[in-house]
Amino acid sequence: MHYRRTFGIMFATIFALCALAMLAAAQQQTAPFVVHRLKDNVYWIEGGVGNSEFVVGQNGVIVIDTKQTVNSGMEILADIAKVTPNPITHVILTHSDGDHVNGLVAFPVEVTIIAQDNCKKELQAAITAGARGALPREYLPNQTFDLKDSLALDGVRFQLLHYGPAHTSGDTIVYLPDQKIVFTGDILASVSPDPIIHMEKNGSPAGWIKTMKEIVKLDSDTYVPGHGDVQTKADVQKKLEEFQEKDIKIKALVAQGKTLEEVKEAMGVVTPPPAPPGGGGPPRFASFAETDYQELTKK
Repeated sequence: MHYRRTFGIMFATIFALCALAMLAAAQQQTAPFVVHRLKDNVYWIEGGVGNSEFVVGQNGVIVIDTKQTVNSGMEILADIAKVTPNPITHVILTHSDGDHVNGLVAFPVEVTIIAQDNCKKELQAAITAGARGALPREYLPNQTFDLKDSLALDGVRFQLLHYGPAHTSGDTIVYLPDQKIVFTGDILASVSPDPIIHMEKNGSPAGWIKTMKEIVKLDSDTYVPGHGDVQTKADVQKKLEEFQEKDIKIKALVAQGKTLEEVKEAMGVVTPPPAPPGGGGPPRFASFAETDYQELTKK
Protein backbone atom coordinates (compact mmCIF):
# COMPACT_ATOMS: atom_id res chain seq x y z
CA MET A 1 0.00 0.00 0.00
CA HIS A 2 1.50 3.34 -1.01
CA TYR A 3 0.91 6.39 1.16
CA ARG A 4 0.75 9.90 -0.16
CA ARG A 5 1.67 11.87 2.95
CA THR A 6 3.99 11.66 5.90
CA PHE A 7 2.22 9.87 8.73
CA GLY A 8 3.41 12.06 11.60
CA ILE A 9 2.17 15.38 10.19
CA MET A 10 -0.95 13.82 8.71
CA PHE A 11 -2.14 12.18 11.89
CA ALA A 12 -1.55 15.20 14.07
CA THR A 13 -3.99 16.97 11.72
CA ILE A 14 -6.37 14.01 11.61
CA PHE A 15 -6.76 13.70 15.32
CA ALA A 16 -7.05 17.44 15.86
CA LEU A 17 -10.00 17.28 13.49
CA CYS A 18 -11.32 14.18 15.23
CA ALA A 19 -11.09 15.90 18.61
CA LEU A 20 -13.18 18.78 17.27
CA ALA A 21 -15.68 16.35 15.79
CA MET A 22 -15.87 14.44 19.07
CA LEU A 23 -16.42 17.67 20.98
CA ALA A 24 -19.18 18.69 18.61
CA ALA A 25 -20.78 15.26 18.89
CA ALA A 26 -20.60 15.37 22.69
CA GLN A 27 -22.50 18.66 22.64
CA GLN A 28 -25.36 17.06 20.73
CA GLN A 29 -28.07 14.89 22.24
CA THR A 30 -27.05 11.34 21.41
CA ALA A 31 -29.65 8.66 20.99
CA PRO A 32 -30.03 6.06 23.75
CA PHE A 33 -28.66 2.59 23.09
CA VAL A 34 -31.12 0.07 21.69
CA VAL A 35 -30.17 -3.58 21.08
CA HIS A 36 -31.74 -5.17 17.99
CA ARG A 37 -31.56 -8.90 17.28
CA LEU A 38 -30.83 -9.27 13.58
CA LYS A 39 -30.69 -13.05 13.22
CA ASP A 40 -29.69 -16.06 15.31
CA ASN A 41 -27.11 -14.72 17.78
CA VAL A 42 -26.29 -11.55 15.84
CA TYR A 43 -27.15 -8.16 17.35
CA TRP A 44 -26.92 -4.50 16.36
CA ILE A 45 -26.49 -1.83 19.06
CA GLU A 46 -28.08 1.37 17.82
CA GLY A 47 -27.42 4.66 19.57
CA GLY A 48 -24.58 6.84 20.67
CA VAL A 49 -22.53 8.24 17.80
CA GLY A 50 -21.67 5.17 15.69
CA ASN A 51 -23.20 1.71 15.40
CA SER A 52 -21.77 -1.37 17.11
CA GLU A 53 -22.62 -5.03 16.71
CA PHE A 54 -21.97 -8.26 18.55
CA VAL A 55 -22.18 -11.97 17.80
CA VAL A 56 -22.69 -14.56 20.54
CA GLY A 57 -20.57 -17.63 19.86
CA GLN A 58 -20.39 -20.98 21.60
CA ASN A 59 -18.17 -19.78 24.43
CA GLY A 60 -17.55 -16.08 23.85
CA VAL A 61 -18.75 -12.87 22.24
CA ILE A 62 -17.31 -11.10 19.19
CA VAL A 63 -17.88 -7.33 19.12
CA ILE A 64 -17.68 -5.19 15.99
CA ASP A 65 -16.74 -1.56 16.78
CA THR A 66 -16.90 -0.11 20.27
CA LYS A 67 -18.34 3.40 19.93
CA GLN A 68 -16.68 6.61 21.07
CA THR A 69 -16.02 6.83 24.81
CA VAL A 70 -15.19 4.70 27.83
CA ASN A 71 -18.77 5.24 29.05
CA SER A 72 -20.25 4.02 25.77
CA GLY A 73 -17.88 1.04 25.86
CA MET A 74 -19.10 0.21 29.35
CA GLU A 75 -22.70 0.47 28.14
CA ILE A 76 -21.94 -1.99 25.33
CA LEU A 77 -20.59 -4.44 27.90
CA ALA A 78 -23.69 -3.97 30.06
CA ASP A 79 -26.01 -4.54 27.09
CA ILE A 80 -24.16 -7.70 26.10
CA ALA A 81 -24.36 -9.00 29.68
CA LYS A 82 -28.16 -8.74 29.46
CA VAL A 83 -28.10 -11.11 26.47
CA THR A 84 -25.41 -13.64 27.46
CA PRO A 85 -23.00 -14.41 30.30
CA ASN A 86 -20.30 -15.32 27.76
CA PRO A 87 -17.14 -13.20 27.99
CA ILE A 88 -15.91 -10.86 25.26
CA THR A 89 -13.16 -12.73 23.38
CA HIS A 90 -12.70 -10.70 20.18
CA VAL A 91 -13.21 -7.17 18.89
CA ILE A 92 -13.18 -6.41 15.17
CA LEU A 93 -12.55 -2.79 14.13
CA THR A 94 -14.03 -1.62 10.82
CA HIS A 95 -11.69 1.41 10.70
CA SER A 96 -9.64 3.74 12.89
CA ASP A 97 -12.06 6.64 13.58
CA GLY A 98 -12.40 7.49 17.26
CA ASP A 99 -16.18 7.12 17.27
CA HIS A 100 -15.72 3.43 16.41
CA VAL A 101 -12.65 2.51 18.45
CA ASN A 102 -12.32 4.63 21.59
CA GLY A 103 -14.84 2.59 23.59
CA LEU A 104 -12.20 -0.17 23.57
CA VAL A 105 -10.67 1.27 26.73
CA ALA A 106 -13.64 -0.15 28.68
CA PHE A 107 -12.90 -3.69 27.43
CA PRO A 108 -10.59 -6.26 29.04
CA VAL A 109 -7.05 -5.79 27.73
CA GLU A 110 -6.71 -9.50 26.99
CA VAL A 111 -9.30 -9.50 24.17
CA THR A 112 -8.11 -10.25 20.65
CA ILE A 113 -8.42 -7.05 18.60
CA ILE A 114 -8.62 -7.59 14.85
CA ALA A 115 -8.20 -4.93 12.14
CA GLN A 116 -6.91 -4.37 8.64
CA ASP A 117 -3.15 -3.68 8.44
CA ASN A 118 -3.54 0.01 7.60
CA CYS A 119 -6.04 0.56 10.39
CA LYS A 120 -3.40 -0.54 12.88
CA LYS A 121 -0.82 1.71 11.20
CA GLU A 122 -3.17 4.69 11.53
CA LEU A 123 -3.76 3.99 15.21
CA GLN A 124 -0.02 3.51 15.82
CA ALA A 125 0.79 6.77 14.02
CA ALA A 126 -1.67 8.64 16.25
CA ILE A 127 0.15 7.35 19.32
CA THR A 128 3.53 8.30 17.86
CA ALA A 129 2.25 11.80 17.07
CA GLY A 130 0.93 12.19 20.61
CA ALA A 131 -2.50 12.91 19.22
CA ARG A 132 -5.30 13.75 21.59
CA GLY A 133 -7.79 10.89 21.73
CA ALA A 134 -5.32 8.24 20.57
CA LEU A 135 -5.94 4.76 21.90
CA PRO A 136 -3.60 3.51 24.64
CA ARG A 137 -0.91 1.30 23.13
CA GLU A 138 -2.22 -1.80 24.92
CA TYR A 139 -5.42 -1.55 22.86
CA LEU A 140 -3.74 -1.59 19.46
CA PRO A 141 -4.91 -4.43 17.20
CA ASN A 142 -3.01 -7.63 17.93
CA GLN A 143 -4.25 -9.52 14.87
CA THR A 144 -4.32 -8.00 11.39
CA PHE A 145 -4.95 -8.98 7.77
CA ASP A 146 -4.30 -7.51 4.32
CA LEU A 147 -7.08 -8.13 1.79
CA LYS A 148 -9.12 -11.04 3.11
CA ASP A 149 -9.31 -13.27 6.14
CA SER A 150 -11.71 -16.16 6.76
CA LEU A 151 -12.12 -16.93 10.45
CA ALA A 152 -14.11 -19.34 12.59
CA LEU A 153 -14.61 -17.60 15.93
CA ASP A 154 -16.49 -19.53 18.62
CA GLY A 155 -18.23 -21.60 15.96
CA VAL A 156 -19.25 -18.59 13.83
CA ARG A 157 -17.87 -18.03 10.33
CA PHE A 158 -16.57 -14.54 9.55
CA GLN A 159 -15.12 -13.13 6.35
CA LEU A 160 -13.08 -9.93 6.75
CA LEU A 161 -12.74 -8.08 3.45
CA HIS A 162 -10.67 -5.10 2.35
CA TYR A 163 -10.95 -3.85 -1.23
CA GLY A 164 -8.54 -0.92 -0.94
CA PRO A 165 -8.79 2.63 0.42
CA ALA A 166 -12.35 3.96 0.56
CA HIS A 167 -13.62 5.70 3.72
CA THR A 168 -10.06 5.39 5.06
CA SER A 169 -7.00 3.42 3.98
CA GLY A 170 -7.78 0.61 6.45
CA ASP A 171 -11.46 -0.27 6.10
CA THR A 172 -12.80 -3.72 6.97
CA ILE A 173 -16.07 -5.15 5.69
CA VAL A 174 -17.32 -7.83 8.10
CA TYR A 175 -19.41 -10.50 6.36
CA LEU A 176 -21.26 -13.34 8.07
CA PRO A 177 -21.91 -15.75 5.17
CA ASP A 178 -24.17 -18.13 7.11
CA GLN A 179 -26.39 -15.36 8.46
CA LYS A 180 -26.06 -13.28 5.25
CA ILE A 181 -25.31 -10.09 7.18
CA VAL A 182 -22.75 -7.42 6.25
CA PHE A 183 -21.30 -4.82 8.61
CA THR A 184 -19.91 -2.01 6.47
CA GLY A 185 -18.40 0.43 8.94
CA ASP A 186 -18.44 3.95 7.52
CA ILE A 187 -18.32 2.79 3.92
CA LEU A 188 -22.05 3.26 4.42
CA ALA A 189 -23.52 5.95 6.64
CA SER A 190 -27.23 6.17 5.95
CA VAL A 191 -27.49 9.42 7.94
CA SER A 192 -25.17 11.17 5.44
CA PRO A 193 -26.34 12.12 1.92
CA ASP A 194 -22.80 11.75 0.56
CA PRO A 195 -20.18 9.06 1.21
CA ILE A 196 -17.79 10.18 3.94
CA ILE A 197 -14.29 10.00 2.49
CA HIS A 198 -11.38 10.87 4.79
CA MET A 199 -8.80 12.05 2.26
CA GLU A 200 -6.48 12.87 5.18
CA LYS A 201 -6.52 9.15 5.98
CA ASN A 202 -5.83 8.25 2.36
CA GLY A 203 -9.48 7.49 1.67
CA SER A 204 -10.53 7.36 -1.97
CA PRO A 205 -13.76 8.15 -3.86
CA ALA A 206 -12.73 5.74 -6.62
CA GLY A 207 -11.97 3.15 -3.95
CA TRP A 208 -15.35 3.78 -2.35
CA ILE A 209 -17.10 2.98 -5.64
CA LYS A 210 -14.94 -0.13 -6.08
CA THR A 211 -15.74 -1.28 -2.54
CA MET A 212 -19.47 -0.66 -2.97
CA LYS A 213 -19.45 -2.74 -6.16
CA GLU A 214 -17.95 -5.62 -4.21
CA ILE A 215 -20.32 -5.20 -1.26
CA VAL A 216 -23.42 -5.56 -3.43
CA LYS A 217 -22.04 -8.84 -4.83
CA LEU A 218 -22.15 -10.45 -1.38
CA ASP A 219 -25.00 -12.85 -0.67
CA SER A 220 -26.82 -10.61 1.77
CA ASP A 221 -29.88 -8.41 2.10
CA THR A 222 -28.96 -7.01 5.53
CA TYR A 223 -26.30 -4.29 5.59
CA VAL A 224 -25.55 -2.57 8.89
CA PRO A 225 -23.89 0.82 8.26
CA GLY A 226 -21.47 2.66 10.48
CA HIS A 227 -24.15 5.24 11.21
CA GLY A 228 -27.90 5.07 10.72
CA ASP A 229 -30.49 2.40 10.03
CA VAL A 230 -29.99 -1.06 8.54
CA GLN A 231 -30.00 -1.10 4.73
CA THR A 232 -31.15 -3.63 2.13
CA LYS A 233 -29.24 -4.69 -0.97
CA ALA A 234 -31.57 -2.47 -3.00
CA ASP A 235 -30.64 0.50 -0.79
CA VAL A 236 -26.94 -0.18 -1.27
CA GLN A 237 -27.31 -0.65 -5.02
CA LYS A 238 -29.23 2.62 -5.31
CA LYS A 239 -26.54 4.51 -3.39
CA LEU A 240 -23.82 3.01 -5.60
CA GLU A 241 -25.63 3.93 -8.82
CA GLU A 242 -26.26 7.48 -7.61
CA PHE A 243 -22.59 8.14 -6.99
CA GLN A 244 -21.38 6.30 -10.07
CA GLU A 245 -23.48 8.77 -12.06
CA LYS A 246 -22.05 11.70 -10.09
CA ASP A 247 -18.52 10.41 -10.64
CA ILE A 248 -19.10 10.33 -14.42
CA LYS A 249 -20.33 13.94 -14.37
CA ILE A 250 -17.45 15.13 -12.19
CA LYS A 251 -14.90 13.44 -14.45
CA ALA A 252 -16.42 15.20 -17.45
CA LEU A 253 -16.27 18.59 -15.68
CA VAL A 254 -12.64 18.01 -14.67
CA ALA A 255 -11.80 17.07 -18.27
CA GLN A 256 -13.28 20.45 -19.31
CA GLY A 257 -10.88 22.19 -16.94
CA LYS A 258 -13.52 23.33 -14.46
CA THR A 259 -12.41 24.64 -11.08
CA LEU A 260 -13.53 23.12 -7.81
CA GLU A 261 -16.04 25.90 -7.24
CA GLU A 262 -17.44 25.40 -10.73
CA VAL A 263 -17.73 21.67 -10.12
CA LYS A 264 -19.48 22.22 -6.79
CA GLU A 265 -21.92 24.63 -8.42
CA ALA A 266 -22.63 22.24 -11.30
CA MET A 267 -23.19 19.37 -8.86
CA GLY A 268 -25.48 21.42 -6.64
CA VAL A 269 -23.20 21.41 -3.59
CA VAL A 270 -24.40 23.94 -1.04
CA THR A 271 -21.72 25.38 1.23
CA PRO A 272 -22.97 25.12 4.80
CA PRO A 273 -23.18 28.24 6.98
CA PRO A 274 -20.27 29.01 9.32
CA ALA A 275 -20.18 27.24 12.67
CA PRO A 276 -21.94 29.15 15.47
CA PRO A 277 -19.81 31.30 17.78
CA GLY A 278 -17.98 29.14 20.29
CA GLY A 279 -18.19 26.04 18.10
CA GLY A 280 -20.75 23.30 18.42
CA GLY A 281 -23.00 21.78 15.82
CA PRO A 282 -22.27 18.63 13.82
CA PRO A 283 -18.89 18.22 12.11
CA ARG A 284 -18.83 19.04 8.41
CA PHE A 285 -17.52 16.44 5.99
CA ALA A 286 -16.49 17.24 2.44
CA SER A 287 -19.02 16.45 -0.28
CA PHE A 288 -18.37 13.70 -2.82
CA ALA A 289 -17.89 16.40 -5.45
CA GLU A 290 -15.05 17.90 -3.40
CA THR A 291 -13.26 14.64 -2.60
CA ASP A 292 -13.70 13.26 -6.12
CA TYR A 293 -12.34 16.49 -7.61
CA GLN A 294 -9.41 16.39 -5.20
CA GLU A 295 -8.55 12.82 -6.19
CA LEU A 296 -9.00 13.42 -9.92
CA THR A 297 -6.82 16.54 -9.98
CA LYS A 298 -4.12 15.45 -7.57
CA LYS A 299 -0.70 15.90 -9.13
